[in-house]
Amino acid sequence: MKWEKAAIKSVCKGIYDGPHATPPVSDTGAIFLGISNFSNGRLDLSDIRFISENDLPRWTKRVTPQASDIVFSYEATLNLYAVIPDGFRGCLGRRMALIRVDEEKAYYKFLYYYFYSDAWRVVIQENTVLGATVDRIPLVKFPDFLIDLPPLVTQHRIADILSAYDNLIENNQKEIKLLEEATQRLYKEWFVDLRFPGYEDVKIVDGVPEGWKKDTIDSRIELLSGYAFKSSEFNDEGKYKIITIKNVKDGQFDGDNVNCMINIPEKMPEHCKLVDGDILLSLTGNVGRVCIVHGENFLLNQRIAKLRSNNMAYTYCLFRSKDMFDNMNNLTNGVAQQNLSPIRTGKINIVFPTDALIQMFEKTVNPMLNKITVLNKSILSLSQARDRLLPKLMNGEIEV
Repeated sequence: MKWEKAAIKSVCKGIYDGPHATPPVSDTGAIFLGISNFSNGRLDLSDIRFISENDLPRWTKRVTPQASDIVFSYEATLNLYAVIPDGFRGCLGRRMALIRVDEEKAYYKFLYYYFYSDAWRVVIQENTVLGATVDRIPLVKFPDFLIDLPPLVTQHRIADILSAYDNLIENNQKEIKLLEEATQRLYKEWFVDLRFPGYEDVKIVDGVPEGWKKDTIDSRIELLSGYAFKSSEFNDEGKYKIITIKNVKDGQFDGDNVNCMINIPEKMPEHCKLVDGDILLSLTGNVGRVCIVHGENFLLNQRIAKLRSNNMAYTYCLFRSKDMFDNMNNLTNGVAQQNLSPIRTGKINIVFPTDALIQMFEKTVNPMLNKITVLNKSILSLSQARDRLLPKLMNGEIEV
C-alpha cells in the first residue's frame, strides 16, 4: 500500500501548547502535568503536582486535555511523547504541547508510534533551535512538519501490532504494583502494627514484643557508597552503564537513561558492579528513594548507596517504609541541597524483630520480590522487541 507525505496539521483537529508559567501548588485538585511525568512513552502519574479547582479554568483556556490526545515536549528535553489516558483531568504544564488527531484522517495510536520512528527523529533534529540554555522546537512551524502516512487501515494494523507489546508491558506493570503493595502491606502488618504470626502469645515489654532488640541500622545492614566516575571516560559505545541519582526512583529502577563506558576503572570497588536484586538508596536531592536493580552491566555512581544484608526482603521493605523515610529525611533538614550521609543513616536506631520472625518474612516476601525482578526483565525484553520492530513497520520493510 502506498504511503504519502502529509503535514501534521492535515490530520489534526488542533495543536495546542500549555501555559507558559506554573500555577500555585495545591494539596488536592486536578493534575498539573510536567516533563517529569513522561516515563518510557507513558504518563507516570504516581508522583504528581495538583492544581486547585479554582485555578483550573484559567490554566485550561488554551486546551483541556482529553483521552487519546498526544502530549509532547517542545523545549529542554525533546522527543518525549505520551497519550492522555481515559479519565484524565488536569492541564498541561510548561514546555508541553498537545495534538488532537482527526480520527477520520489518522489513527492517534499510529501517530504516537510514528513519533518514535527514525524518520520523525530526523525531522525533529533538523528543526531544533539550539538555545543558550535549552533547545526547543518552534511550535509555529510544527504544524507543517511532514510525516509518512499509510492508508488508515494500515495505520490501525501497525498500531495494533505495537500495542500488543505495550499491553503486555502494562499488564506486567500492574502486577508489579500489586506485588509492591502486598510486600509493604505485609511489612506494616507484621512490624508496625505488630500483627505478626503468633503475636497473641508474645509478651509486650517496654512497648515492643519480647525478644525484639533496639540497635543501629549498620549492625545488620551495610550501606555501600558508589564510585565517582569521570565524565571524560564516558563513551556511548561502552557496554557498562552508569547508574546515577536519576535512575533511582521510588520503587522503580530506570536502566535506560544512562551514560556508558568501555572499561571499568581499576580503583572502582567490587560492590559497585550491580546485579539483579541489588537494592539502591538515593543520597542526594529527593533522598530516601529505594529500588531494586534488574539487568546487566550496571555500575554504581556516587551519591547512591547499595544496601547489603543477609535479609534482603526485610531490608528492602524497611527502607521503603514511611518511618524509615521520615528518619532519613530528618537527617537532611535545614540544608538547601539534601544530602544523606550513609554513615549517619547507618547510626539510626530501630527495633529489630527476632531472627526467626525475619526469616519467616524472608520466606514469604522473597518470592514476591523475585517475581518483580522477573517481570521487570520481561518488560525490558518486550520493550526491546517492540523498539526493533517499530522502524521496520514504519519504513515498510514489514508489510501488514
